[in-house]
Amino acid sequence: MRTLYLRNVPDQVVADLEVLAAEQSMSVSALAVRELAEAVQFRKNAALLEILPATPVAMQDLVDAVREARDR
Repeated sequence: MRTLYLRNVPDQVVADLEVLAAEQSMSVSALAVRELAEAVQFRKNAALLEILPATPVAMQDLVDAVREARDR
């Protein structure tokens, strides 16, 4: 595993990370790594969705399909 050093992190961001980390009984470093990993995954998923072909489906068709599946 590699080490990443961040510079010029705003004081408020650090303070917010410290609060979140304390609430979850985590170190600030562990919380920051988790949040960065989630942010990267979100970006990768968004990029994937952008390249998928558009498939127009009416909202009502989706609702009907979900209701039908629940009724089984």
